[in-house]
Amino acid sequence: MQLFDLHCDTIYECLANNIELNDKRLHISIDKISHFSPYIQCFAICVPEEIRGKLATDMFKKAYSKLKEQCEKYDIILIRNYNDVKYVVDNKLKGAIFTVENASVLAGNIDNIKLFVDFGVKFVTLTWNGRNELGAGAMVTHSNGITPFGIEVIRELDNNNIFIDVSHTSDRLFNDIVMYSTKPIVATHSNSRAITNHKRNLTDSQFSTIVKKGGIVGINLYRDFLNIEPDKASKYDILRHVEHFLSLGGENCISLGGDFDGCNLTEDIKNISAYEEIYQLFLKENYSESLVEKIFFKNALNFCENFDK
Repeated sequence: MQLFDLHCDTIYECLANNIELNDKRLHISIDKISHFSPYIQCFAICVPEEIRGKLATDMFKKAYSKLKEQCEKYDIILIRNYNDVKYVVDNKLKGAIFTVENASVLAGNIDNIKLFVDFGVKFVTLTWNGRNELGAGAMVTHSNGITPFGIEVIRELDNNNIFIDVSHTSDRLFNDIVMYSTKPIVATHSNSRAITNHKRNLTDSQFSTIVKKGGIVGINLYRDFLNIEPDKASKYDILRHVEHFLSLGGENCISLGGDFDGCNLTEDIKNISAYEEIYQLFLKENYSESLVEKIFFKNALNFCENFDK
């Protein structure tokens, strides 16, 4: 089975707990991904709100070193450009893309974007849920949108072909990103707010904007984002969010962003191996195989062509 997932917190868990990708306690571990071929996973370093300045930058560097080490040890290709993506796909291998969740890792210094370039970062959220040097996240009550430094960062990210991930932005910050960024934008792990009314999910207008800008949206498996009653959330809720996004013209935009090792999953989704069951569920519900392949692999793959543009 082919699989491309836009977001997990697995490398953060490896770093925080001093464990390796073969640890069976992880949602994503070497044994659980062995049957996916080809398989591309975006590994995010999520920096907690309370970590700022040099400590945040140091954590980012350590996460990259950990990911690089694990990729070398377990024969995973660390992707830096579209040619690397093609190599992984053509040879049915496993690939990793390094991403950033919370640009506080810049420590307020625009020159640190060079680190993103050096480490092959492709997706960056400007904030996490709170407020930082760039703007206000999704859970800030009174958002003031983007800061002057945030505008500067957007321009430099665009210049370096690094794509902004809006999964943790406030609504006002989302609008500011659309105003200032000239590149496609992505939401690596967000669902539909029309289906589950949560600030971390996308409004119909936001989703439509991402479609128009040629971006992608990864369906999040966090139970709180799947169902307004989290205890009742199940893999069937995935269908509800996908169906709604399809009604908004999202056939070439919908992807997967499971949020593995960073969220509370539903009772019927234990780890990344559940994607096989979810794939079959789509087929059982009369989704065409070509559409399911787009959601599970091809839409994200096609987006990667932007890496070298």
